[in-house]
Amino acid sequence: MVFHDPELLTQALVHPSYVNEHPEAGVQSNQRLEFLGDAVVDLVVAEEVCQRFPSAAEGQLTVLRAAVVSDECAARVGERLGLGRLLLLGQGEEATGGRARSSNLADVFEALVGALFVDQGYDAARRVLLGLLAEELRALSLDRALDSKSQLQEMAQRRSQQLVYRIVREEGPEHQKQFEVEALFGGEVVGTGRGRRKAEAEREAAEQAMATLRKRGEPGQTAHDE
Repeated sequence: MVFHDPELLTQALVHPSYVNEHPEAGVQSNQRLEFLGDAVVDLVVAEEVCQRFPSAAEGQLTVLRAAVVSDECAARVGERLGLGRLLLLGQGEEATGGRARSSNLADVFEALVGALFVDQGYDAARRVLLGLLAEELRALSLDRALDSKSQLQEMAQRRSQQLVYRIVREEGPEHQKQFEVEALFGGEVVGTGRGRRKAEAEREAAEQAMATLRKRGEPGQTAHDE
């Protein structure tokens, strides 16, 4: 991709640690562009899943979107693009493996999307983003929309158990929140999850909960169900 304003591309690659260690450089970190890019990715993927799955219900669309709009997916695309090698890092972040850190790869990818949006507008950002996410989008299906949260909810209803997702920790600035969530099944903590969105943290907690409960019996059952 070619930028009309190369400075936007440069800013997208500036990690906050570089700004902290090189104030004389007079550059901004990529955090504002990452904030914007996160919103663009969310909108583009939401629009795309609505078009691809016209019969899907809202809950299914939410699951399909979450499968693509996640830190894990963003980091994977950032790694495929080799963005870690291009990051401008402070010495401390460099020394501790910052170029390969998943959170940095996710942030720089979203910052790149934000920079492209500012530079060339929504249509260009959407076109490029759909190309970069083609592999993840192809993997989507309505079968996947019955995710662990849905399975866990069905199990709770079948067993007349209460299912609760409890936020136990919130960290980071407002635009880069990290949530930690526990899944309580019948009052017992059976899974925990982390993510930049509550829904993402809940999904991870549900996946862990299903894995925990499956170890106690057949898939989809606990030992008590048997």
